Amino acid sequence: MNRSTRYIKSLDLKMLIVSTVVLCGMFSYGQAVAEQKDKKIGLVLSGGGAKGLAHIGALKVIEEAGVQIDYIGGTSMGAIIGALYASGYSAKELDSLFRATDFGSLIQDNLPRNAKTFYEKEDSERYALSLPFNNFKVSVPPAYSGGQNIYNELVRLLYHVKDVDDFSKLPIPFVCIATNIETGKEVVLNSGYLPEAIMASGTLPSLFEPSSIDDKVLIDGGVVNNYPIDKVIELGADIIIGVDVQHGLSNRDALLSATEILLQINNYRTVEAMVKKSLKTDIYIQPKIENFSVIEFDKANDIIKSGELAAMEKYQDLKEVSSDYIKNQKQVPIIGLGDSIMINRLLIEGNNEHTRGYVKGKLRFKLGEPITFKKLQQGIGNLSATGNFNTNRYKLVSNGLGEDLILRLNETANTSLLRLGAHYDDLYKSAAIINFTKKKILSNDDVASFDLILGDNVRYNFEYYVDKGTYWSFGINSRFNDFEEEIDFNIIRDNFEVPPGVNVNTINLDVTDFTNQVYIQTVVREEFAFTIGAEHKFLKYTTRTLGGISSTPGSPVITTTDERTIFEKSNFFSVFGNLKLDTYDDKYFPTKGLFFDGDFHYYLLSSDFNENFKDFSISKARMGIALPLADNLSLNVETEGGFKLGTSEITSFDFVLGGFGTNLINNFIPFYGYDFLSLPGNSFVKAYARLDFEFVKKNHLLLAANYANVDDDIFRTGEWFTAPNFSGYGVGYGWESFLGPLQIIYSWSPEGDNSNVFFSVGYWF
Repeated sequence: MNRSTRYIKSLDLKMLIVSTVVLCGMFSYGQAVAEQKDKKIGLVLSGGGAKGLAHIGALKVIEEAGVQIDYIGGTSMGAIIGALYASGYSAKELDSLFRATDFGSLIQDNLPRNAKTFYEKEDSERYALSLPFNNFKVSVPPAYSGGQNIYNELVRLLYHVKDVDDFSKLPIPFVCIATNIETGKEVVLNSGYLPEAIMASGTLPSLFEPSSIDDKVLIDGGVVNNYPIDKVIELGADIIIGVDVQHGLSNRDALLSATEILLQINNYRTVEAMVKKSLKTDIYIQPKIENFSVIEFDKANDIIKSGELAAMEKYQDLKEVSSDYIKNQKQVPIIGLGDSIMINRLLIEGNNEHTRGYVKGKLRFKLGEPITFKKLQQGIGNLSATGNFNTNRYKLVSNGLGEDLILRLNETANTSLLRLGAHYDDLYKSAAIINFTKKKILSNDDVASFDLILGDNVRYNFEYYVDKGTYWSFGINSRFNDFEEEIDFNIIRDNFEVPPGVNVNTINLDVTDFTNQVYIQTVVREEFAFTIGAEHKFLKYTTRTLGGISSTPGSPVITTTDERTIFEKSNFFSVFGNLKLDTYDDKYFPTKGLFFDGDFHYYLLSSDFNENFKDFSISKARMGIALPLADNLSLNVETEGGFKLGTSEITSFDFVLGGFGTNLINNFIPFYGYDFLSLPGNSFVKAYARLDFEFVKKNHLLLAANYANVDDDIFRTGEWFTAPNFSGYGVGYGWESFLGPLQIIYSWSPEGDNSNVFFSVGYWF
C-alpha cells in the first residue's frame, strides 16, 4: 500500500468519525427535543378573592406564548377561573365574561322582586336589618351572602360539562382544594358536580355561607392550601407554571374589614409555605396586586392588567416550554339566560318539613316542557326568597330524554327573626321599627310577624298568615295607626259638624285608626293575588285646636275632658275584596313591570257616633307601568281613581289628596304640589308620570308630574272626564341607602302658587 492509498483511507476514517459524532449529536438533540415536548405542563392558580382576576391576564399571555396546559389545580378564585379554563373557555373568552360581570350584584345575593310573595316583598321593603333570633338571643348571620347568584352563574357557564363527574375527563384535567371546617383538614375535590366543587373551594369565610358535600361542611381551600402545587404534580405535571395572587402580611392600615383580617390570620401559614412552593415552581408569576383588596371586583380591568404585566416578564421562559399551541380554536357553547332546557324529572332531597308540592309550586314551571335558563334561575330564587332554605346547591344532569333537576334542600333550622329599621317623613316624623317574626307556629307554612313602631307616633302592625301558594291561604291582620297634621279648616267645615263662630285658617287633625282583618287569599305566580275577607275598623278624628269650645246643643260634635273636639269616633264593619298584580322590579324606583291594585269595601254596620250611618261602599283602583327608555333612564306612568256608592252621609272614608309617600292609610292619596290632606272628595281620578335618571349607581334624578279631579260624585256628573282641576310637579333626588330610600322632592302647583319640600329617609312602614 503506497502513501497515497494510506492517506485516503486515513481521511475516510476521519470523515466516518466526524459523521458519527455529528449524527450522535443530532440524535441526542432530537431526543432532548422530543423529551421536552413530552413533558407535561401543569398550571397552579392561587386563591385571592378579587385579586384572582389577575389569573385571566396571566392566561392571556400564556396562550399568546403558545403554551399548552395539561393539568390545572386551583384554590378559591383560582379554582373558579381554573375550572372554567379547564372546561374549554379560552383566556380571551374569560376576559370578556368577567369584565361584563357585575360582581357586586352577584355577591349581594339580591333576589329579583318577582321571586318573592307579596308578604316577602313587604318584608324586604320595610326592614333595614334582619338577624336570627332564638331563645331570646340574637345571633349574627354566618356570612354576608349565601352565594346563590354566583352559584346560578357557575351552573350556567359550566352547563356544557354538566355530565362530567370525573374532573380528569375535562378537556384539561382539573383539581381544586377546600377545607373541612369541622376538622380543619384539606379536602381534595377531583370529582362530583363541578359548579358545586369550585363553589366550595371559594366560600371565603364571612363573605359566603359554608358549602356541604358528602356530609362534609366545607369552606375556602385557602385556609389549608392556597397554592396546590403538589396536587398538580401528582396529576402528572413535569413543568409547573404558577400564578400567585397572594401577598405577604398586611400592615394595620390595610386591615379594614373582617375578610381582610381573616385572610391575614390565614397568611401566617401561607407566607411560610410559599417560600418552598415558589422554589418548586418552574415559571413563577406573581402579579403586583398589593394595592387591591379581596373584594374590589369593581377594579377588574386593573387587576386583569396586572396579571398580563406579570406574565409578560416571564414571556421568554414561557416560550421555551411552548409547543406553539393555540388554545380553544372552537368556542365553548355558552348557554344564555334565554336558551331553552328540558327538565323532565325533579329529584328532591332534604325536604323533611316542606312537601314536594310546596317546593314544586315555588319553582313555578312544569316538568317535561321547555323552559329558559332564566326561568330555572327564577324558580331557584323563589325557593331562596321564602327564607325557609339555605343556599340551594342544585344540579342539572342529563337523563337521556331531558335532564334531572336534583335539589338538595338545606332547610333553615332557625325559624325566628329580629328585624330593625328607621324612618323619617313629613307625616309620621321620626320612627324606629322593631319586628319579631316567627315561622312554623301551628304549621310548616305559617308565619307570624309583629311590628312595634316607636317615635313621634307610636304604632303597631301584626300579621299571621298561612302560605299555601296557589291554594287558598288564610290570614289575620291587625294594626294601630296614629298621626297628626295641620290641614285647612274648610276641609273640616265641609265634612263635619263644627261649633259656630270658629274663625281659624288651619286646624290640627289627629287621625287614629285601629283595623282588624280576617281573609283568605290565592296567589298565581307570586305576582297576582286575589283576596276576600271581613274587616273591623275603629276610626277617630279629633283636634286640640278647638279644645274648650262648647258644642252646639244636639250637635254630634263634643268636647272631651282633655279638651279635644271629636269629629268621628265609630266602629265600622265591612267585607272586602282585593285584586293585585305587582311585577315592578322595585317598589320605590321601578324601571320595568306592571302594577294593578283594585279594592272594594262594603260597609255594613257602624256604631254610628255621628248618627248618620247608612250602608255604603268604596271602590278604588290604581294601575301603572314602568319601562326603560334608555340606559339608566326609565318612565313610570300610573293612573288611579275611586268613588263612593250609596247615600250615606259618612265622610270619614272620603278620598283626600296631597303629600308624598308610599304607605298612606285608608283613602289618603299622595299628590305632588299640595300638602297632606288638602284635596277632599268622595270620588277622584288621578294621572301620574315620573322620569327616573340613575346618573350614578343607586343615585336618581327624579322629575314628576300629576293631575287630578277630585270632588263629590264626579263620576255621576261627568267631571272625571274633563280637564284636570288640580296639577302638581316635582323635581328631586333619590338614593338607595342601606336604611332604605332617601328622597328629597321639591314640589309645586300653578294653582295658588303652592309649593312644598317633601323629605323621607328609610323604608316606609
